[in-house]
Amino acid sequence: MTSDPVPPRASSSAPARYVFVSDVHLDEAAPEAQRQFLEFLRSLSARTRALYILGDLFEVWVGDDDTGGARDAVLEALKELTGSGVACFLLHGNRDFLIGGDFCRRTGCQLLPDPVIAELDGERVLLTHGDALCTDDHAYQELRSMVRLPAWQRRFLRLPLADRQLLANEARAGSRAHTARTIPKIMDVNAAAVTAAFKAARVSRIIHGHTHRPAVHDALVEGHSVQRIVLGAWYEQGSFLSYENGQYELRSLPR
Repeated sequence: MTSDPVPPRASSSAPARYVFVSDVHLDEAAPEAQRQFLEFLRSLSARTRALYILGDLFEVWVGDDDTGGARDAVLEALKELTGSGVACFLLHGNRDFLIGGDFCRRTGCQLLPDPVIAELDGERVLLTHGDALCTDDHAYQELRSMVRLPAWQRRFLRLPLADRQLLANEARAGSRAHTARTIPKIMDVNAAAVTAAFKAARVSRIIHGHTHRPAVHDALVEGHSVQRIVLGAWYEQGSFLSYENGQYELRSLPR
């Protein structure tokens, strides 16, 4: 499990706010969500030290050559943000796990392994997309294990872009069908997997997305107080987690 230090402060007056988002699911079919996300990025430069995107920034990403159109505006906005001095860290989600080096070079974002530990004001916090915690969904976990293999990804990325886009659309249709016929509880995190993550990482706080069920969960693990913060999806309304002056706050953007 990798530990990720946050960017060093430039001075004692540098902003100390950290912002976390997940499951933005940017898609040309939803221009309003993209407009809101671009406005959100522009709002960060004045006060934010680092932005953490915990997966599924895009509804689908079939390779770094799948750009153009509305996607270019997102990449340019991220480049503008990092150019202003805000560090931007990115984790793969289950929809955009093929984001690679070209994306990072174009945007200035840094791709992190999942899971990763970030140290925020002296506290070690586990960051993850969250899909690996949903261990009751056996069919999904089998698929996840396959598509995360480097050999599978190399074969897929060698396909023509049009073929990759077609296969991604078919996969999205299959995902919708799987979601429709699967008991919702199965697609949520598994309690034992969450406990194991707390123990393995030796942390008292986990931040993740994926389940689209924003909430703050307090619990005990081996007699110690722990907290799991779940980020919301942007399908209907943008939301984010803000950390500043020792306080975490889940916030929604205006509709």
